[in-house]
Amino acid sequence: MDTTPKGNRLHIALLGRTNVGKSSFLNMMAGQDIAITSPVAGTTTDVVEKAMELLPLGPILFLDTAGLDDISELASLRLKKTEKIFDRADVAILVTEPDVWGTYEEEVLAEMDKRKVPVLVVINKIDLDQPSETFLRELKTKTSRVVPVSSFDVQKRDAFVDALKRQLLEVAPDDFVQPPSLVGDLLPPGGLAVLVVPIDLQAPKGRLILPQVQTIRDALDNDAAVLIVKERELPATLALLNRLPDVVICDSQAILKVSADVAPAIPLTTFSILFARQKGDLAAAAEGAAQIETLQSGDKVLIAEACSHHPLQDDIGRVKIPRWLKQYVGGDIRTDVSAGRDYPENLREYKLIIHCGGCMLTRREMLSRMQQAREAQVPVTNYGLAISFTQGVARRVLSPFPSALLAYDRKMKEHSSR
Repeated sequence: MDTTPKGNRLHIALLGRTNVGKSSFLNMMAGQDIAITSPVAGTTTDVVEKAMELLPLGPILFLDTAGLDDISELASLRLKKTEKIFDRADVAILVTEPDVWGTYEEEVLAEMDKRKVPVLVVINKIDLDQPSETFLRELKTKTSRVVPVSSFDVQKRDAFVDALKRQLLEVAPDDFVQPPSLVGDLLPPGGLAVLVVPIDLQAPKGRLILPQVQTIRDALDNDAAVLIVKERELPATLALLNRLPDVVICDSQAILKVSADVAPAIPLTTFSILFARQKGDLAAAAEGAAQIETLQSGDKVLIAEACSHHPLQDDIGRVKIPRWLKQYVGGDIRTDVSAGRDYPENLREYKLIIHCGGCMLTRREMLSRMQQAREAQVPVTNYGLAISFTQGVARRVLSPFPSALLAYDRKMKEHSSR
C-alpha cells in the first residue's frame, strides 16, 4: 500500500488554530515523528502530506495544514494553501483544545458543510486539561463526532487511534469505501477486454502508465481476462479471436486508427474516458465535449493537468490537443495550461476547460474542479472526449455509457438548433 497513488487514498485534512497540536496528532496517528513539532506557534508553514495505511480503512493521505489564525508575515500565503485543502479533503479533522472554540472553528464547520465534507472534532491536550461538561454539551449541538485525545500519551495511543478509526469508518465517503469501477461493470464474469497500448515517446521505459495498470487490475478483480496489444497489431490479434471482445479500450491518441479497425458491434472507449467516469461526472464531460462545436477563432481554452511533468516535443496537452482544436475550428484557439495542484481562479475567461483523466486526483477533487467550472458557467470535458470529438468519433466512444451518450446528443441537438 506504500505505492498506492495519492488519487486512490482517502484525503484527511487536519485543520485548527496554530499550536493546538495538529502535527503532534499526526505523529500520534502515524506512530512516528513525521511532522516537526514545537511550542512556537506557526511551526507548520506549508501543507505536510503523509501517506500511510490505516487499517481497516486502507490507504489514506493526511494533509497537515498551517494554523487558521496564523498572524505571521507569511500568513496570507499559508492560509491560501490551507484553504485549497478544503477542496481536496474527503474528511476533515478539526483539532482544538479543551474549552477552546470560536470564530475559526465555526468557519471550518461552515466551509466543510458547504462542501458536504464530514468533520470530526478532536479535543487535543487532555493530558494538560480536561474539557468541561459545558464545553462538551455545546460541542454536541454542533457535531456528534467528538474524540478527546492526548497526542503525547503513548500508553493510550491505541485507544485514541481506535476511536478515530471508528469515526472515520462511519464518515468515509461511499465512493472511497466502494469506488466506482473503471471497467468491471462493462465486463461479464469471464469476459474479455482488449487494451490497445501504444509504445511511443510518451510511454515510460520498462512499464505501463498508471491508467493502463489500474484498468488491468480492475478487469482482473472482476474475473475478466485482459488482452494487451499495440495499435499496429490490433487487426491481426482480433482476427485470431474466436469471439468478439466485450470491450476495446485504447489510448486517446490512437482512437482514429483503432475505431477504424474495431467493428461497430464491439463497444469501444478510451482510458481517459474511463477515468472521467470514475473520477468525475462523465455526462457533464460529454456535454463539455459538445461545446467544442461552438468554439470560434480567438476563444480561450484551459488545458488542465492534474500532474506536473516535463512536456515532450509533441506533448498531448500542450501541443496535440491545441493543434486538433485549431484544425477543427478552422481558426486560432488560444490555450492556457495549468498543471499539478494549480487551478486558475479566473475560469470565467475561458470558453471551455479540457481536463486530463485525473488519475492523480481524488474523485472529490475532480468533482470540486467541475463544480468551480459550473459556478463560473464554463463547460468541462476531458482529454479523451475532446480528442474523440475532433476526430469525429465522440458518439462511438460514448456508446458503452448510455446516460453520457444521451447527455452528449442533447447538447449537440441544442447547439444545432441555434
